[in-house]
Amino acid sequence: MIDLFLNYLSNSSAITIIILVVLSIYFISIIWVFLYRYMNLKDLVQNEQRSLESLVMNTHISINPLSKLSRCTRNNVASKEFLNACEISIIREASVGISWLSIVASTAPFIGLFGTVVGILEAFAMFAGLDKVGFGTIAPAISEALIVTANGIFVAIFAYTFHQILSRKVYELHTYLKAQSEILISRS
Repeated sequence: MIDLFLNYLSNSSAITIIILVVLSIYFISIIWVFLYRYMNLKDLVQNEQRSLESLVMNTHISINPLSKLSRCTRNNVASKEFLNACEISIIREASVGISWLSIVASTAPFIGLFGTVVGILEAFAMFAGLDKVGFGTIAPAISEALIVTANGIFVAIFAYTFHQILSRKVYELHTYLKAQSEILISRS
């Protein structure tokens, strides 16, 4: 397997290698963004869920100190406008990096496709001086070029999936924040 990969790289053009490196950087970055944001959002959602449950059960008159909304209430007084601004700020902080996943999901297939087009053009240029070229000669060159598109699609699938998972977590967080705000406003 490693020999096959090294053989592919040794026969590839500089453009193909550059595109594979870019797609690899994309893949590593989306994994990092996803893991970091997911762990962060998971903790935020759990804290806000606990805080909402304590508000609903009337175990606390004020907001739980673990809640991000606790910094928005002073002396148990909360205005609607101030809480709304605080919610927006919290959601903005929680969604940092998620747009990067969307960008990667939409651009990775095109980057891969560009590499494939360049690879196919190079393959045809290589065969231009030959009188007879059979399918057995063209097929390996074309299949090597298509590997770049497959890598672009592979990266895009993960980026899109991670984007959807994190967007859902941000939505959950926003729901808990909104519910707590409504309860706090109704009590003040």
